[in-house]
Amino acid sequence: MTYQTINPYTNELIKTYPFATDDELEATLNKAHQAFENAKKQPIAERGKILHAVAANIRKHGDELVRMCSTEMGKKVGEAKGELEITAMIADWYADNAEELLKPTPVKTSFPGEAEVLHQAMGIVMAVEPWNAPFYQVMRPFAPAFMLGNTMILKHASNTPGTAQMLCDVINEAGVPEGSLTNMFLTYDQVNKAINDPRVRGVTLTGSASAGAIVAAEAGKAIKPSTLELGGMDPFVVLADANMDDVNKVAPDARLQNAGQICIAAKRFIVMDSVYDEFMDSLIDYFSKVKPGDPLDPSTTFAPLCTKAAKEKVLGQIDEAIKAGATVAYQYPEIDLPGQFVRPIILTDVKPGNPAYDNEIFGPVALVFKVHSEEEAIELANDSPYGLGGSVWSADPDHGARVAAQIDTGSVYVNNTTSSMPELPFGGVKTSGYGNELGRDGLLVFSAEKLVMKSARSL
Repeated sequence: MTYQTINPYTNELIKTYPFATDDELEATLNKAHQAFENAKKQPIAERGKILHAVAANIRKHGDELVRMCSTEMGKKVGEAKGELEITAMIADWYADNAEELLKPTPVKTSFPGEAEVLHQAMGIVMAVEPWNAPFYQVMRPFAPAFMLGNTMILKHASNTPGTAQMLCDVINEAGVPEGSLTNMFLTYDQVNKAINDPRVRGVTLTGSASAGAIVAAEAGKAIKPSTLELGGMDPFVVLADANMDDVNKVAPDARLQNAGQICIAAKRFIVMDSVYDEFMDSLIDYFSKVKPGDPLDPSTTFAPLCTKAAKEKVLGQIDEAIKAGATVAYQYPEIDLPGQFVRPIILTDVKPGNPAYDNEIFGPVALVFKVHSEEEAIELANDSPYGLGGSVWSADPDHGARVAAQIDTGSVYVNNTTSSMPELPFGGVKTSGYGNELGRDGLLVFSAEKLVMKSARSL
């Protein structure tokens, strides 16, 4: 693992970043712990004003942040702008709502007196975050942690170091107290060292299941709470009564956005037989018309993958799927560009036992399944080790909701693609991880819950 910026469109090495030293980690832990101690004396309303300033500063520096993101990981400039705005929205939402959401919770009791639960900060949160949404994935844990009074040390992905550092500089420039958020270019051993430090009181990771298992085990040995978001195989279920104009408008981008590199992207299209042919015709038509190009060019509709290693992995997974019996329903022509492009492909006949049936492919690969009943659709949607998000499409929202309730994922959207908004809790089940972020859940996930029992006299 080397922290470096390589433009995935030009393959140019732009900059390499040195690892942090152990002395730098120790100094950062000291500052973060002191910031936590100081936050105990700071009114939450004051932190809200600071977080509003953070949102404003992110928008002020939007152009340079977007350019860095698109250059470093290949995200289309329009998508990067959208991600940046939701990042600022998360900061604004917690600034507006955290004080009310953190009020003591009264508890009815037969014990003499009055009981309430206080929601208090715990200390430093160690955050290990990925490259595919490099703004959003930082603000998602930071904003609630900051409003509660926790502090955060960030270990971002090794291929987006410039974006991570620029974003943290912009956040700190807005007036965040020193030590509240520090980006560090840590080794894996240093991450483990931080997790085991007594000043660190919680751990959050978004990434692969293998990385999550390692971090969760380390946090468990240290008896510290953790949250994990580990990807998904999100089902996109098209029922027989679906409005196909809506489905065909949304489905292709639900898979190809960010070149397919989104944990909550539609990975498995599960389509009733009566609308299957129409769905396939529309999906193939869209896939055939994408325009590969420079992510910084607004006319580009299809961007490269983030790294050479990512491209090689996806190509290997496609080959494995085909060798195991998958049918290529469509594949985009060769792309005569230097970047890390993977041609969009649609696979059918992916059966149990095929590696693609169970394993997430983080790229522009659509798996399409034909089903003959709603029961079969639900069974197929649930036949996955993952359980992050999903969507159900029906002209009758109540009908769609009844089906959605039977799908074993952390969230299901009816007549909309899986999304993420500040007020909505976000998390998965099964191999997709545990613990919700965003919404009130995001505030409480790293809070110390303290019961205070007030009685007029002793018994």
